[in-house]
Amino acid sequence: MKTHLNLATSDLGKSVSFYSTLLDARPANVLPDYALFVTEEPALELALDFRHNVRAASDAHYGVCVETSHDVERAIDRLRNAGLVASIERDETCCYANQSKVWATDPDGRHWEIYTVHSETDRRDGDSSCCGDEPTSCCTP
Repeated sequence: MKTHLNLATSDLGKSVSFYSTLLDARPANVLPDYALFVTEEPALELALDFRHNVRAASDAHYGVCVETSHDVERAIDRLRNAGLVASIERDETCCYANQSKVWATDPDGRHWEIYTVHSETDRRDGDSSCCGDEPTSCCTP
């Protein structure tokens, strides 16, 4: 089973580069107005469609949960080398879990996190800047 996402993009080339780095994968298919990533880890089919006008949702974010802190550190290195890191959080409490994560923002403004959960907690948020007073502001870089 795989999750399928279809995202509109106003710059297909920049988006292919971003998602290649984020997912550590090459697209399976690239056409002038379309690109398709098919990955096993995460189990994902990500389609990118060129559109002239794109408005990313401001109240949403996307994430890839990885197994270990080492996996997060590898993602940090990969994203940092590409100049894509928006922020890094290590051992922070957010959304009822102690997590480590790296945030990046795609060319159309979508926020992505690569994260691992160290443990569940009874607290929604810790002392980090991860989450604000409103649940809708939680978990953005």
